[in-house]
Amino acid sequence: MKIAYLEDDESQIEHIREVLTAKGHECRVFLDGSQLIRQLKREAFDMLLLDWQVPGVTGHQVTLWARANLSERVPIIFMTSRSQESDIVSALDAGADDYMIKPIRKAEFIARIDALARRVSPEPVPVPPPIEIGRYRVDAATRTCVLDGVPIDLTSREFDLVLLMFQYIGRILSREHIGGTVWGKPPHAISRTLDTHMSRVRSKLQLRPENGLRLHPVYGHGYRLDIVPDALEKLRSP
Repeated sequence: MKIAYLEDDESQIEHIREVLTAKGHECRVFLDGSQLIRQLKREAFDMLLLDWQVPGVTGHQVTLWARANLSERVPIIFMTSRSQESDIVSALDAGADDYMIKPIRKAEFIARIDALARRVSPEPVPVPPPIEIGRYRVDAATRTCVLDGVPIDLTSREFDLVLLMFQYIGRILSREHIGGTVWGKPPHAISRTLDTHMSRVRSKLQLRPENGLRLHPVYGHGYRLDIVPDALEKLRSP
């Protein structure tokens, strides 16, 4: 199998890569989540092995991105030192298929990989339904955004931003998360570009209170797309 491995611990990398190579697998190492997401946009892998705590975009965020954006359900195994029950539940809820706590035992590791490879269905994951909020409809399948039935002309990158914000409406998205997910780069590398794209998205979608949605920066963090309840209620009224 062709396996993508997210890890920043050199000793761990060498150990796992040696084990996988000995079993005939191809192991591609990524030191941060931004790099991995960027490659996943270009190339398919048979399995993802993810550490949680890595620089930039975390393994948890990579899992959320993969489940929301990849058309095929690639198997995901977490390998991390985080052992709290809440961490395990959070990873599995995000879409992980298995969870291993470091230190990793060789025989168990190989057995889990083989078992997961056997049971994963090759059938593609159904495309999520369109997101409809007030006057807006965002469709991941057709990559279109519509306002009052009229398509909005968006670049591919702008649509990625819109889809991300609508998927996490009401939640603060860090500049780190946005940069890693949409650009596959750390925030310092695309700071001005991110702000420019957000300004264009706000303008093109007419994200104003009277349309039921408001996009605004959160100082020191990132951006948040909020519902304006009173405005949405007026839009629903006959």
